[in-house]
Amino acid sequence: MSHEHHHRPDPNLDSGDKRVVMAVAVNFFLTLVQIAAGVISGSLALIADAIHNLSDALSLVIAFAARRIGKRPADDRMTFGYGRAEVVAALVNYTTLIVVAIYLAAEGIERLLNPQPVEGWIVVVVAGVALVVDTVTALLIMRLSKDSANMRAAFLHNLADALGSVAVIVGGALILLYDWRLIDPIVTLMIAGYILWMSWKGVVPVIRILMLGAPEGTDLHEVIKALGEMRGVDSVHNVHLWRMQEHESGLEAHVVLDGQENAEKVKQAIKTLLRERFGVAHSVLELEELGVQSAEEKIIGH
Repeated sequence: MSHEHHHRPDPNLDSGDKRVVMAVAVNFFLTLVQIAAGVISGSLALIADAIHNLSDALSLVIAFAARRIGKRPADDRMTFGYGRAEVVAALVNYTTLIVVAIYLAAEGIERLLNPQPVEGWIVVVVAGVALVVDTVTALLIMRLSKDSANMRAAFLHNLADALGSVAVIVGGALILLYDWRLIDPIVTLMIAGYILWMSWKGVVPVIRILMLGAPEGTDLHEVIKALGEMRGVDSVHNVHLWRMQEHESGLEAHVVLDGQENAEKVKQAIKTLLRERFGVAHSVLELEELGVQSAEEKIIGH
């Protein structure tokens, strides 16, 4: 049995942490301003945007904590390291987004049935400020979101907020021009729908990682076929392919040798193939002699 584990540290972790702290600070400040303005103006859409913005700030706090935890090396308690802390944080953030969206949808429907007066100017001005802050926050963490599900969830929080602010500005303008009060709950429902859609798209791959699913884009049957065609290999079974962390794949398999090649040579050739062709950096292989395995062994799973 052999073990290979390569970890590539992120050179931008320190600068990334500073960006997240800045984003947290501006989002907490904006949340307080929006809630106050929403209460004064009577705008549900503005309060909805503030609640979502609060979830943005909290999501960034969770993302920051997960990044810090994820830096820890492997130990006797977490032998694969703590990198999955970021995946767990992403799941928490997406779940929060879904709950917030459902709450906003319920409030928006209630306001559709019972329209309330709204101060259009306050809505437009505060939402304009929110748009600037949300845009700055999104830009702060956009680069970090490209390689991390954790930061991607936090980024989507802020991107949704920025688009929500645009919708609130449009709604406030229509209230000023036409006194169309129903636009406020309609905008709220639009924000809620967008959040739900984005959350669903993001949470599915996160759940896949936590369920030890095979990496997207890797065909396990192709991997098995490639292994079976290698010199010195008769067959493979009990194959498991999963993501140990977001960017690190692992494979475990029983390899039946045909006895015509040196076992160590075959093992190293398999590891090279897995690493170079399929991007699997961590592999555990159990080598078996031909004829000793059970005929009932499963090819995939155990």
